[in-house]
Amino acid sequence: MVKATEWLAKSLTYEDDLLADLEEMISIKSVRDDAAATEDAPLGPGPKAALDKFLEIAERDGFRTGNYKNLVAYAELGPEDAEESVAIIGHLDVMPAGDGWTKDPWTPVIEDGRLYGRGSSDDKGPTFAGYYAMKMLKDMEVPLTRKLVFMVGIDEESDWTGMDDFLAEYGEPTMGFSPDAEFPIINGEKGNNSVVARFAGTNEGTTRLISFNAGERPNMVPGTAKAVVETEDAEALVEKMNAYLAEESRVKGEAEISGNQIDFTFFGRQVHGAMPETGENAGTYLANFLKEADFGGNAQGFLDFLGGALHDDTQANKLGAAKHDDLMGDLSMNVGIQRFADGEDGFINMNFRYPQNTDAETIAAAVSAALPETFDATAANEGHAMVPHYVPGDDPIVATLLDVYRDHTGMPAGENVIGGGTFGRLLKRGVAFGAMFEGVPDTMHQADEFFPVVDLTRAMAIFAHAMNDLATD
Repeated sequence: MVKATEWLAKSLTYEDDLLADLEEMISIKSVRDDAAATEDAPLGPGPKAALDKFLEIAERDGFRTGNYKNLVAYAELGPEDAEESVAIIGHLDVMPAGDGWTKDPWTPVIEDGRLYGRGSSDDKGPTFAGYYAMKMLKDMEVPLTRKLVFMVGIDEESDWTGMDDFLAEYGEPTMGFSPDAEFPIINGEKGNNSVVARFAGTNEGTTRLISFNAGERPNMVPGTAKAVVETEDAEALVEKMNAYLAEESRVKGEAEISGNQIDFTFFGRQVHGAMPETGENAGTYLANFLKEADFGGNAQGFLDFLGGALHDDTQANKLGAAKHDDLMGDLSMNVGIQRFADGEDGFINMNFRYPQNTDAETIAAAVSAALPETFDATAANEGHAMVPHYVPGDDPIVATLLDVYRDHTGMPAGENVIGGGTFGRLLKRGVAFGAMFEGVPDTMHQADEFFPVVDLTRAMAIFAHAMNDLATD
């Protein structure tokens, strides 16, 4: 039996190669771009380039590889005809960089032992730690009795395009894990749905909302919000903004006056939408301030709803959608995208992570009922929805992974549930396992995203040990 210290020593010999491949991958701006999509690159050129790079690396290293419709790539190790298989499922797409970076998000750099760059933590860094763990087993010629299949998708941050269809064609592996969360394990994930309110951009008051924009994705808390307003007394409205910000220290703001038009910008704190309570939603604060001005029509309804019922309430109590269960905890809500344009159609995207005692239809009904009378809007579920997922703590995959983690860290470990959604839930016996260690700041979806280099190597060792134990008798 290979000891934990031996797995780590072996992993250290791969660290330089891991970083070289990973830095190439981080430099690829693999953000979904529907406007640039083609038949060859259905999610845009960036995600396709990342998929091609993975296949190039896996073929270089001698794995059996496959490509499903330029949406999913995989590398295999072990007996092709094995009755059972173990999947490791990562993703190569990333979130838009957003604001607030002090470094170029697409030029990876190592400073003070930290690898900076978009995707270093979510999920290119952990994915490549997992890939190199499988390469380690290949180089060691470990006699596997189950097939190992390393899968990568390129749309985890949006709609999981292609993943279900790929698994239906490939066949669902016996069990597996996604290196896209934290140690010691995530064996439960809340449900995930987005409710979208849609409306026309009408103005009827003496003050007009020309535009309002905040957020880029449902699963990011907006760190910046901008609004353009026309009013008869611009100076007075800016003075009110300054008074508002003097009382509300959690956000900052600025305004630029041009005649009777004001360009407002509010700055909050951008974080992962699965934990909205850890950020500050710049958009709802801006709406909370503006709603007291003399707007009318849907402009007033939009601001009342966004700055009232949706503001500073990440558990959706004001909507009447709040839920809690003892296994999965509280429902959470992130108001991830907010759009208003005078004379055009607008929308608000509300992303919910919910426990087992509610469902997407109940949540959408609560949102609809909470729309103010001043808001001529409709609300409905849209996009990729997922029901709650749970693998019992006594399942052998959970027990094995926890034993491996304890062996490497000496730390106590038990089952956990999160609000985030990982590819682990694609499998009936799928979990998330690593790669973030306890005590390390979570910078997923944030500016200056990073991952400690030493933790990439530690995770590689743990992943190799885990794959060895899961794929051998």
